[in-house]
Amino acid sequence: MRAGLEDFELSEEDRLLLERDADVLDGGDAEGPLPVVAVVGRPNVGKSTLVNRIIGRREAVVEDVPGVTRDRVAYDAEWAGRRFTLVDTGGWEVDATGIHLRVAEQAEVAVELADAVLFVVDGTVGATDTDEAVVKLLRRSKKPVILVANKVDDQRGEADAAALWGLGLGEPWPVSALHGRGSGDLLDEVLSVLPEYSQVGGAYQRGGPRRVALVGRPNVGKSSLLNKLIGSERVVVDDVAGTTRDPVDELVELGGKLWRFVDTAGIRRRVHQTRGADFYASLRTQTALEKAEVAVVLVDASAPITEQDIRVIQQVVDSGRALVLAYNKWDLMDEDRRYYLEREIDQDMVQLTWAPRVNVSARTGRAVERLVPALETALDSWDRRIQTGRLNAFLGEVVAAHPHPVRGGKQPRILFATQASTRPPRFVIFASGFIEAGYRRFLERKLREEFGFDGTPIEMSVRVREKRKKR
Repeated sequence: MRAGLEDFELSEEDRLLLERDADVLDGGDAEGPLPVVAVVGRPNVGKSTLVNRIIGRREAVVEDVPGVTRDRVAYDAEWAGRRFTLVDTGGWEVDATGIHLRVAEQAEVAVELADAVLFVVDGTVGATDTDEAVVKLLRRSKKPVILVANKVDDQRGEADAAALWGLGLGEPWPVSALHGRGSGDLLDEVLSVLPEYSQVGGAYQRGGPRRVALVGRPNVGKSSLLNKLIGSERVVVDDVAGTTRDPVDELVELGGKLWRFVDTAGIRRRVHQTRGADFYASLRTQTALEKAEVAVVLVDASAPITEQDIRVIQQVVDSGRALVLAYNKWDLMDEDRRYYLEREIDQDMVQLTWAPRVNVSARTGRAVERLVPALETALDSWDRRIQTGRLNAFLGEVVAAHPHPVRGGKQPRILFATQASTRPPRFVIFASGFIEAGYRRFLERKLREEFGFDGTPIEMSVRVREKRKKR
């Protein structure tokens, strides 16, 4: 089928996708760990903003909480077809008594575990004593260092940024992380100094504790469940809805494995309709969801399923995270309520039959251990990749048995399909005409029946390509 694609008009993006697909089949990703780029600098110079600009989404956040500055968070990044690991590091406080200790502690660890360093300086302020202290450490590391003059929003700021030549790290690259100005040139420079594979032995492996976000509308028992999993009163619990404001991270041993659970503030309503503390709580919950790999959506089984419950679940699906549905407060259920709950699930969640379901009680601890197989199933599906040959053979059988309906005298033909990525599984279908939404849902259902994918959303896009004109 791939050979037949040459008869159709393909864009450069199409060819890159097909080439990358061939690399995956040939085991191209298994040769070595991705190179690592560390972003270092003092507080408020825009490190996290720059990280978000490079990875293309709002994921890195700055929290005004003691201890957060010690975290080093790794993200997957890509530029010009090359992938690398980007590490966001916390800024260190300028402390007259402990500055040298703090600078060494923050900068040395991050730099030691990197193949290249982005040293971010506030271009509007210029070099400070703290910046100069870091420069000495960077020189000793003998790692490639790229000096970034951030907050340069226009040409007038470039003259001020030129003064940073005095740091002795070479040319300062003026950028505006907030607006994206100069970021492309900076990334080109980053790629020029990066090795093909990491020389630090894959310091930031993705094999650490899987991140689980506990989400749901207020007062469904998220904090109670986290406390039960931990075995202590780690999170404040109260009957008043909305007790939790900030996401709370906690390492939990469950089923013989270590998991990182994040308790989040309840999602009340659409973010633009919230105000004050609730508004920021909603934003933090969205951020926690973006950082998680799988979300456990808690639903109050003792009360009717609400529009808010459906909206929370849809938010998880839209974010592309694996999904487990946990029906909490099962200890409050009677036979009548169970009957009506099943009817509500059949009516309101007919599109979510692929999500694993667990009936639990956070108060009594009923069946909380069943979360483990559900989480593992969802994450396995989230990570799953289908070989291209097997995928196309399967789709060929499905389309032969159930062809796309004829519309306007034409019947679109599926030419080729490939799985573009995982986490969540993303499929790209090349077709000779428009594929209707109903037929896409049919294909998704058939994919799930054949390959599983329990607990993960599936993204499917169609690229319509016309046949080459004969000359």
